[in-house]
Amino acid sequence: MNDFLDLNSLITTKSISGWGRRGFVNSKLLNLGSSQEIINLIKGSETSSLITRGLGRSYGDAAQLKDDFVVNVSFSDGISLSGNKLTVGGGVSISKLLEVIVPLGYFLPVSPGSAQVTIGGAVAADVHGKNHHKDGSLGNHVSRILLIDGKGEIKEIKPKLEHSEENNNFFWATIGGMGLTGIILEVTISLIKIETSLMKVDTFICKELEVLMDLMRSKDKEYSYSVAWVDSLHKKARGVLTCGEHAKLEDLDNTSLDLLSYDSKNLGTAPRFMPNGILNKLTVKAFNEFWFRKSGGIENSIQTISQFFHPLDGVSNWNRIYGSQGFFQYQFVIPDDKTYFVAKTLDRLKQCSSYSFLTVLKRFGNSNDAFLSFPQPGWTLAVDLPGSNVNLLGVLEEIDNELASLGGKIYLAKDSRQTSEMFKKTYLSYNKWRTIKDEMDPNNLFQSDLSKRLRM
Repeated sequence: MNDFLDLNSLITTKSISGWGRRGFVNSKLLNLGSSQEIINLIKGSETSSLITRGLGRSYGDAAQLKDDFVVNVSFSDGISLSGNKLTVGGGVSISKLLEVIVPLGYFLPVSPGSAQVTIGGAVAADVHGKNHHKDGSLGNHVSRILLIDGKGEIKEIKPKLEHSEENNNFFWATIGGMGLTGIILEVTISLIKIETSLMKVDTFICKELEVLMDLMRSKDKEYSYSVAWVDSLHKKARGVLTCGEHAKLEDLDNTSLDLLSYDSKNLGTAPRFMPNGILNKLTVKAFNEFWFRKSGGIENSIQTISQFFHPLDGVSNWNRIYGSQGFFQYQFVIPDDKTYFVAKTLDRLKQCSSYSFLTVLKRFGNSNDAFLSFPQPGWTLAVDLPGSNVNLLGVLEEIDNELASLGGKIYLAKDSRQTSEMFKKTYLSYNKWRTIKDEMDPNNLFQSDLSKRLRM
């Protein structure tokens, strides 16, 4: 108990939120210096709960906990490489990791849309990228996790091929488990080999959504990476499909450059204070027109890793552009044969005057064995929606209900408002996951505002 009281002196009470800048809560932040201090915290506390927080890029309330402990594991910062096997601390950001592995000719097998995400957070959310249709989500490429469970014990967990059935269950409950099975200290990932740090990119213009979706299907086998931007205000929901591959030496004209460099410099910072309402129909429409014309139809263009994988990281704190009321990111997956629901959702949001300039459509391939992983075969649509729209929540609830009836679900790492009923209706392996969590965390120590809202 004395160890717990000593840790108490390290607490900083702070108001925090997710990246969507909604639902701010006061939490007890702890920047601990070792895994032993975390163990002391767990074993010294009989009633408190806690959650891990990395760089705060979960859009909703997954990495916050009102009036309780939020733990940072930045001390877990080791990076070691043996062949293509990477062992990395849970507190290391993807950006920091790329600075190390790209010059050595390696890249992550899956990269989310931001490099300002910790490895622990990426595993906890089982992040996906532009290559899910081919390579699945990050959990597919993880072979080992070291974590502290709810009993304060350090455990090494691996998938079934390498270990016991119980260990396999612990592993797949942690992948995509939103940090609720334990604190991830270390992860081992299989990297991919690259010849250069550049991307060979082809861009295709489509004047209506149906044409865009047909083209995306046809490009699944041709490209490792693909993503579409959709003009959500256009009457036919036109779009731009971007497809890419890691550039090889033979793809480049000038091979005298430093071809294995990684640069993640910011282009600017969003102002601290932005007026509410700046993202209205006129401004979003103007941006969409500019973006559509700018994109053009270009084949064999060369981009950097940052430009292709993490374009929004170029502007620090871009989430401020939504003003003081923040924004919701609504991301769902829908089965392949329910394509009409994508257009229906865009029309419904347009009808309620909820305007998004960041509307992204991607293809998903097969799901993995993780009980709470989001991806499943089909389509995923992500839209950023201003929180200032008073009609939005009611409309999203209507969309949720139809989504559930069609076999879809909402991404937990982006969610900040779905109901517990919606969650349990759509995440069909929840009960199995809950049984495993009870084994790993018998006192239900690991909680978050997300888990409380969804009654996980």
